[in-house]
Amino acid sequence: MIDRYSRPAMKQVWSDENKYLKWMAVELAACEAWAAEGVIPQEDMAKLRGAEYNHGRMMELFETTRHDVTAFLSSITESMGPEGRWLHLGLTSNDMLDTGLNLQLVEAGALLQTELDRAIAALAAKAVEHKDTLAMGRTHGVHAEPMTMGLRFALWWDEMGRQKERLTEAIEGLRVGMVSGAVGTHATVPPSVEETVCSELGLKVAKITNQIVQRDRHAHFMTTLALIGASLEKFATEIRAMQRTEIHELEEPFSAGQTGSSSMPHKRNPELAERICGLARLIRGNSVTAMENVALWGERDISHSSAERIILPDSCLALDYILSIFSYIIEGLRVFPERMMENIESSLGLVFSQRVLLALVEKGMAREDAYQIVQSNAGRSWEEKKDFRDLIRADKKTGECFSVSEFDELFDYGYYTRYVNETFARLGLIKPAKRKKQNAATSGD
Repeated sequence: MIDRYSRPAMKQVWSDENKYLKWMAVELAACEAWAAEGVIPQEDMAKLRGAEYNHGRMMELFETTRHDVTAFLSSITESMGPEGRWLHLGLTSNDMLDTGLNLQLVEAGALLQTELDRAIAALAAKAVEHKDTLAMGRTHGVHAEPMTMGLRFALWWDEMGRQKERLTEAIEGLRVGMVSGAVGTHATVPPSVEETVCSELGLKVAKITNQIVQRDRHAHFMTTLALIGASLEKFATEIRAMQRTEIHELEEPFSAGQTGSSSMPHKRNPELAERICGLARLIRGNSVTAMENVALWGERDISHSSAERIILPDSCLALDYILSIFSYIIEGLRVFPERMMENIESSLGLVFSQRVLLALVEKGMAREDAYQIVQSNAGRSWEEKKDFRDLIRADKKTGECFSVSEFDELFDYGYYTRYVNETFARLGLIKPAKRKKQNAATSGD
């Protein structure tokens, strides 16, 4: 991943230095396990504990061996005495590689969990703040019925809570290690050594392996990152739409001195939200590669290896980055309630069409007749730019059905938000209040 989209902590997780330190940790844990088995003498173990790899020498050796594991091991043993022979005893390369990789993935996952928690907290705060901020609900991009901006944020908050559960499960699926030998039979390294190694490294034992930890685990992790990215893209797309000049209900943070265009000084573009959308697509594409890595020849080949060197770090870095951007956007998001009200009123009361329809049905009118009356007046409102409420009041067929006070009640925006508190309480965002008896509302199309 390019530096522009790499944050320091996640970048460190995927650094060569951290990768080789993880390899070293696995190798030394294996030596400790063999020592506990009575195979490695304690005097040799004392020397092995001080072993270190030499990165420069490893790179030199790699030019000859073309094998990173043998180069890594040789860079250690060259500076050691006979005790060096115990390193990698009974192990195959992937015992070290896959166990070390999973340690990195668990470490990366913890960083993602922290940033996910920040985003969830930001959404909760925004949802409660705008619980009662009236906003236009839209379907197909067209005015539907009023809702509140807080409901929209609460919906996002709830979705991110599910994503957190998925991420936790995916990380736990990778919190395993393996030390089982060339094809997973334990012929050269007993299960007891594997159990000791994994325990020392804070991992569970993969109960059965061949030469690798099975890649369905990694695909689960990667598809989870893609799902989180998809949610972020969904939220960012909505923010972009609502920042459009014609709507302008929301605006992402715009700092002092920031410019939106090299040629048009007035521009304030949703460029952070757009960046989220772009990188979410990258992560989604990488998840497809991860699923294709599940199928390998026999006990393994290395067709997955080259791809994983790119998709695993890049996806973790990209998601870490766009999660941080999303949290920043939500924390500093500008919300314009007055503009939301202007947009609601711009459709001249048409949002009350279902309300009038249901009221007419409740008065005893056939639904088909009520629908025709309401649709006819709605059409006139659109075509003649007249307020739908005035047309309904003036229509003889509806005017005789309702009193003045009933009309006022019909056209009260509070009708649409009367269960908002109950929804928030159901989510746990506010404390539940005692439920009041209210007329049931019938939902339309």
